Amino acid sequence: MAEPPALWLRGLTQARVGLGRAGQGVPTAALLEFQLAAARARDAVKAVLDVEALAQALGQPAILVHSQAGDLAVHLQRPDLGRQLDSADAARLVPGDWDLAIVIGDGLSATAVQAHAAPLTAALVDRLPGWRIAPIIIARHARVALGDDIGAALGARLVLVLIGERPGLSAPDALGAYLTYAPRRGCPDSDRNCVSNIRPPHGLGYAAAADRLAWLLAEARRRGLTGTALKEALPDAPKDEPPRVTARVRDE
Repeated sequence: MAEPPALWLRGLTQARVGLGRAGQGVPTAALLEFQLAAARARDAVKAVLDVEALAQALGQPAILVHSQAGDLAVHLQRPDLGRQLDSADAARLVPGDWDLAIVIGDGLSATAVQAHAAPLTAALVDRLPGWRIAPIIIARHARVALGDDIGAALGARLVLVLIGERPGLSAPDALGAYLTYAPRRGCPDSDRNCVSNIRPPHGLGYAAAADRLAWLLAEARRRGLTGTALKEALPDAPKDEPPRVTARVRDE
């Protein structure tokens, strides 16, 4: 007897398909799985980034900065403050002749950052020989656009923000990577490129994400731009890696 299509699909995706029925509702196991997923998503939003552990995993010095959102509650309620760098921290950043600044921000899932930021950074740096990369910045209570303030303060030509994306019921630990040329406050989201859902084994792997980011960075530096124009020039992805580049900002 052929396997029901819904059961076959369940082996290919984490999406909730083929749950079955129990009267007018879903089976108890499916309900409990849903409640567990919702709890994991809430926990990811409320998680606190372990900065020391992250810096140790990076294996290189990092500078800790904060947004103007002073705590988690303000961070969640005031996205605008999460996009602006604390003035005292801005004064500590020394501008230099940097090709790239890498900012690692907690965003809306410190869980994702804790799990994926360090190995992705290592894979990417290995693919950028000869690049002048500023000291890595770890940002607390960060939104994507916080990278604009940081990149401008460092005088970097490009800024790459690795940040925890808004948790979903199947993906509480997805990391997003946002690339901006000539970062400055007020930069529109259409001027960014994003590689999203970095979360092996269920999402994009570190090597595939690093390859894609390295290509985007090289093209951005060569052409002097990021955003929709650069996205249109992206080469075809391998057949087993669907395109994951977008201008959409998913942390807010």
